[in-house]
Amino acid sequence: MNNALDKHGFAMDLVEQTATPFYYYDLDLLHATLDEINRQIEGHPFKVHYAVKANGNPRILKEIAESGLGTDLVSGGEIKAAIAAGFDPREMTFSGVGKTDWEIRLGIENGIGCFNVESIPELEVINQLAGEMGKKAGITFRVNPDIDAHTHKYITTGTADNKFGISIEALDQVIRHALTLPHVNLRGLHFHIGSQITEMQPYVMLCETVNRLLDRYDAQGIHFEIINVGGGLGIDYMDPDAHPLPDLEEYFGTFKRLLKLRPNQLLHFELGRAIVGECGSLISHVVFVKETRNKKFIILDAGMTDLIRPALYEARHKVQNLTAADSDGQETYDVVGPVCESSDVFAHDCLLPVTRRGDLIAIRSAGAYGESMSSCYNMRSLPSSVFAGGK
Repeated sequence: MNNALDKHGFAMDLVEQTATPFYYYDLDLLHATLDEINRQIEGHPFKVHYAVKANGNPRILKEIAESGLGTDLVSGGEIKAAIAAGFDPREMTFSGVGKTDWEIRLGIENGIGCFNVESIPELEVINQLAGEMGKKAGITFRVNPDIDAHTHKYITTGTADNKFGISIEALDQVIRHALTLPHVNLRGLHFHIGSQITEMQPYVMLCETVNRLLDRYDAQGIHFEIINVGGGLGIDYMDPDAHPLPDLEEYFGTFKRLLKLRPNQLLHFELGRAIVGECGSLISHVVFVKETRNKKFIILDAGMTDLIRPALYEARHKVQNLTAADSDGQETYDVVGPVCESSDVFAHDCLLPVTRRGDLIAIRSAGAYGESMSSCYNMRSLPSSVFAGGK
């Protein structure tokens, strides 16, 4: 197979021979991102954990596991998938506000590195279950630093109005309680302030908050082995060709400059979107082009069941016609799917080359929270996936 690349980097032979809709993954770009992450953290007491919720495709997980990253997990199913992909359980962090007993037992059985604890009731259940199993569970406390990352309200996690974490005001009490429990080992503090963060100021504020807390607990003789600053680094959804990698140098550099780690203290990161977002695209055929009095619609065979972010978050993705001729001129369209919901819209007022039935459309930067959030609503099939490049 020739697999010549088009101007956007797609292997068109592969694209044209695969039934739509499907996810197209550029493994060369994934590896370039992973290599840059490892280059940025080399020589520093840093460990990056991949947030599996962003994309749990088994091939993607295997590629990331081979790069040496740990994992951030939010369900028992993700624990099983990460183990199957070859991730080291000792480098796993299990997060989430509603861990069930079987999920906690699964984590303890497999010796995961730590549970990211979000409440006193959760702390007590972990201690109880670990005791029943004759084990001691590593934990970190997720702290809600009340920092607004100024992203969409559905992906903001670090303010006082969010369900996540323990307030700074309650932290002293929770830590003291944990230190009295025989079946947990308090390893550190965890912070996560939101997703799709493209300005560094929220991270600057986070560093200041963490530094104050570390000073406070140093004065009490409490040392934390791990400080986890979560993830949330954003990507360029509107110009993926110009910025295929996020600004990892500025991101890690912010923490290198501003966070005052103590001796023998590790800094953990939990990146998801920044790792896989740009390497994935949703590929779809045009079913119809429909014109009304006010609009021209491109109707795709892909819908919100395949990529729900625009309907759920009002998210915007770059839409490209891979097969139209630029010489035919351009038109403005709404790009929509076939699902029986008015919110099944990928883009409003999108300027594209004149588009016809049968054209191939790429919805870019869909590697994160695309395939992983797909559903069978309207009894539609889940999208397939194909892989280009790689080792």
